[in-house]
Amino acid sequence: MNSSTTAPPRQQVLVFRELPPDQLARLQAVHDVTVANPRVPEQAAAFLSALATTQGMIGSSYPVDAALLERAPQLKVISSVSVGVDNYDLQALGDRGILLCHTPGVLTETTADTIFALVMASSRRLVELATLVRAGRWTRNIGEELFGWDVHGKTLGILGFGRIGQALARRAALGFGMPVLYHSRRPVEVPELAGKATHTALDELLQRADIVAVVLPLTDETRGLMGVREFALMKPGAIFVNGARGAIVQEDALLHALDCGTLRAAGLDVFATEPLPPDSPLRAHPKVTALPHIGSATFETRHAMAELATSNLLQALAGERPTAAFAPSCAR
Repeated sequence: MNSSTTAPPRQQVLVFRELPPDQLARLQAVHDVTVANPRVPEQAAAFLSALATTQGMIGSSYPVDAALLERAPQLKVISSVSVGVDNYDLQALGDRGILLCHTPGVLTETTADTIFALVMASSRRLVELATLVRAGRWTRNIGEELFGWDVHGKTLGILGFGRIGQALARRAALGFGMPVLYHSRRPVEVPELAGKATHTALDELLQRADIVAVVLPLTDETRGLMGVREFALMKPGAIFVNGARGAIVQEDALLHALDCGTLRAAGLDVFATEPLPPDSPLRAHPKVTALPHIGSATFETRHAMAELATSNLLQALAGERPTAAFAPSCAR
């Protein structure tokens, strides 16, 4: 008696941000794939058209709200090539029973590298001084007006103590001898940081830290968390770094703290509006080191994120448990 195995039915997949060729090929091998980036004007119509039959979506950095979900009646799963999920209407997804996957873990170390690079760059005025050399204005040994400030031994305050916060604390405490204070809902036990990282109330952390770094997810609770009151609590001459989400910071309050001299400098990889608008005072502020949201932007990490997101989608469409379904407790 001959036996045969029936291949599972091909499903409709919508790729709404470009994937590496090898990951796109994984999807195309088993499903019917439409690639349409809604941010590209020539592809926006194809994106909207594909929603009607789409069963799985994969991409990032595009808002998926209830109105968009209404156009996707067959949608089962969205696989985000990101760890943050603030672009997705979680309530609407839950109401529809649509699974959301993301990519925690694979970007932890790279993002911590970026945030600590901002700590270093802001403290030592690296971008400002490199620009001086590039512009041909380095004509003599620099004087005190261009000196930076030490990083080693300074107290680092970390808002959020998930994977990235802990990775940042390891760099600071173990690599630079920095006392670490962290604020999170509850104390976190990290054996290698025992005695080196202290769970601290928010106000106390802001008052004691020489450098404050934000690694929180964006939620209703954290949106606008850093405002006038919080910046006023920080030590005169402190440095502020944000490598999480721009909307956690009230940017007018940050600018006031910089202009009034409360803050020495700020290092920012994220902003309330991205790309940063041409008229934003943060673009050319002399105390701001601004990066174009590059937290996980290395070849190795972005490929690892795409690979995990692709695996998540394939697993979910096959009726299997995805490697990284989103759960609020693992947001960062």
